[in-house]
Amino acid sequence: MNSEDFPAGELTNWPQPAGPENYTGDGRLKKRLYEKRLRELQEELVKLQHWIQVQNLRVLVIFEGRGSAGKGGVIKRISERTSPRIVRTEALLKPTEREQSQWYFQRYVPLLPAGGEMVLFDRSWYNRSNVEWVMDFCTPEQHQEFLRTCPEFERMLVRSGMIIVKYWFSVSYDEQSRRFAARNEVPLKRWKLSNMDLEEHRRYLRYSMAKDTTFQYTDIKQAPWYVVPSDDKRRARLNCISHLLSVIPYKDIVPDPVEIPDVDESKPYIRPPMAEQTFIPQVF
Repeated sequence: MNSEDFPAGELTNWPQPAGPENYTGDGRLKKRLYEKRLRELQEELVKLQHWIQVQNLRVLVIFEGRGSAGKGGVIKRISERTSPRIVRTEALLKPTEREQSQWYFQRYVPLLPAGGEMVLFDRSWYNRSNVEWVMDFCTPEQHQEFLRTCPEFERMLVRSGMIIVKYWFSVSYDEQSRRFAARNEVPLKRWKLSNMDLEEHRRYLRYSMAKDTTFQYTDIKQAPWYVVPSDDKRRARLNCISHLLSVIPYKDIVPDPVEIPDVDESKPYIRPPMAEQTFIPQVF
């Protein structure tokens, strides 16, 4: 498929920009319009997943950024209405001792999309040039080797036919502080506030240096970085999903409604008494 055959952005009726009446006094998008636009975009994501499956495309979407920048929120909205067999999320844990001895990219390779799949990386191999460098978890030599190798690795993936889309969620220091404080006040959200998050917040400026250096080496033509301003989570989610839909040309090939068959009664069957089964307590 040639992308020129189906120009991105012309495949669907894109939502028009919101008027000033849809924003709060501090410039944040109001909930009502956000939910309406999100439903529209999620319908388009379903169309995209069908296209990816039928065309046997391999799509990798990378989400990076500081803690609390909103990566997990947009990933949740992308995958909320799509099939987990087609749109799959990967978020690797801390590497094991064996994985630490491997070639750095090795443990990510098995997670890459096969034909007919879109994989969402909630953080990725860019841990090396961001979190690991900021927190001194890697040596200067490992950091430099990553910056040399990563562009070639991604070019190789693109040459193989993979589509790579990279997003950096950008959150300000004041907004990150506000989100951390809000998490700290709610016990159900306090698990999101790890010691690593607190230390990254303290090293906010060093994280800025890490991001700028990462972009300097890896913002390549074949797989460019796209920055998502995320101080307003609602706007960030809608803008990111809209952009993702615009950079992967697709057509609406969602199947038509099917006829639901009646039960097959050709082989009579008498079920055992319901009283022989153990049911859970009906509390509600």
